[in-house]
Amino acid sequence: MNSSDPLLQPFTLKHLTLKNRIISTSHEPAYSEDGLPKARYRLYHEEKAKGGLALTMFGGGTLVAPDAAPAYGNLYAGDDRIIPYFRTLAEAVHRHGAATMCQITHLGRRTSAYAGHWLPAIAPSPIREPAHRAFPKAMEDWDIRRVVRAYGAAAIRCRDGDLDGIEVEAYGHLFDSFWSPALNHRTDRYGGSLENRMRFGIEVLQEIRRQVGDDYIVGIRMVFDEMRDGGLAFDEGMKIGEILTTSGLIDFISVIRGHIDTSAGLADVIPNMGTPGAPHLAFAGEIKRAFDLPVMHAARINDVATARYAVREGLLDLVGMTRAHLADPHIVAKIT
Repeated sequence: MNSSDPLLQPFTLKHLTLKNRIISTSHEPAYSEDGLPKARYRLYHEEKAKGGLALTMFGGGTLVAPDAAPAYGNLYAGDDRIIPYFRTLAEAVHRHGAATMCQITHLGRRTSAYAGHWLPAIAPSPIREPAHRAFPKAMEDWDIRRVVRAYGAAAIRCRDGDLDGIEVEAYGHLFDSFWSPALNHRTDRYGGSLENRMRFGIEVLQEIRRQVGDDYIVGIRMVFDEMRDGGLAFDEGMKIGEILTTSGLIDFISVIRGHIDTSAGLADVIPNMGTPGAPHLAFAGEIKRAFDLPVMHAARINDVATARYAVREGLLDLVGMTRAHLADPHIVAKIT
């Protein structure tokens, strides 16, 4: 092992010691079966663990409630059926010295009402998403209470499934749509001021903590700037980050910049092969300098040199080489 390589240095995330700085961030390969991470799903993540990375995160958009119909092969953590599959996946990954975490979410308007249980899509306000085109209903008080409880219940299923932690998805889904002035036109206690727009998210995180306790690792993959007219702007995004960081409710931040409700927006957030490498890395570095929490980020960091630079220069604590591991799950083994 090259002891001087920044990428190969261990990192402590709360109580968890990660053996190096290379991770695979939450995404959905559509390998689920019946909303569960069965053999193909497990083997996909186990191979990356064999290859030497520190943390493989999974379940990009694991659903917490039945009115978030699966839109892209999502896992479903809204009942206890998933717990034994979590345990099997965790055991396989841990066997190779890696950690694993699941991302949980409610899709909000980013789904279809004509899938799953054919339940109405829900959102802070009845504003359609250009991509999925559902007609969402504005959430009522009982919807909010129900979904808050569902987040907490899904989180404890992750804990009971021996996963090392969870990540709350907060870009383009229900959680962060309350933050965005473009999407939240409410006039009650969940709309208007930034404090009110943050209320739903704070209630979700408090419920998660109530159910999993203070010792479990809970992070957030969040947008800091939606990069669109009328949306969440950088100054408010940083204020949200400050409030969440000082609240004690989260243990890490995974940085997102942009919006995903159009194809053009999605292509900026998750840049394709024809775009420059690491387009949001400098932006992620701004977040890293601003907050005293571990910061991770992934967006077209597809070569070892760029990943090494990100860690060496203090732009990131943990660097996501997610699509790079799709191409070669043994990257870390080849540089040690």
